[in-house]
Amino acid sequence: MLTLHVCEASPGTAVLVEGAQLAAVGPYEELVAGHPRARVRRWPGILTPGLLNPYGPELLEQAYHPDPREADRLGTEPLFGERARALLDAGPSARGASARRGVQRMLAHGTVAVAGELRSRAALDAVRGAGLALAGRPATLPGPASLSPKPLVLLPGLAAGRPARFAVFDVPDRAALVRDGAATCVATVVGGRLVYRGR
Repeated sequence: MLTLHVCEASPGTAVLVEGAQLAAVGPYEELVAGHPRARVRRWPGILTPGLLNPYGPELLEQAYHPDPREADRLGTEPLFGERARALLDAGPSARGASARRGVQRMLAHGTVAVAGELRSRAALDAVRGAGLALAGRPATLPGPASLSPKPLVLLPGLAAGRPARFAVFDVPDRAALVRDGAATCVATVVGGRLVYRGR
């Protein structure tokens, strides 16, 4: 089934998804005229190629992502350092569960690819299970490990024939995305699947 994704603030960059691939990229009016039977998903904001998070090892192997049931005791943000190590070593399933929650939080920030050398089976399984791409790490890192690093690293442009991997942010333009950060994400698509949908 063909799905056409269009955003209010970027109708000139709509995407037509067929399976796991981008079938076409272009102005919404042209794509809908050429494919009138495609299912249409309308989003607020802008559609982008999605983000590369350069902190794969730091966020998925060295940080502990609290379970929502632990929020009253541990909060909701990733934990680092000695406290994280103690929680990750608490039991055989702790690393895998934390890595899966970490990947889900990355998806909620428009991440479609991660960088850095992942060494643990738990992190690799979580990344592969979600369909995230593995990419090379930038020569310089933007700052401390974060789900919304600054500056944001956008992937190369969208084009027909490429994997259907993109994100939608509820901002009026890219300048606002840079200013407001990746927490403005409302949808993330990986391999043609809607893997995160916000408000």
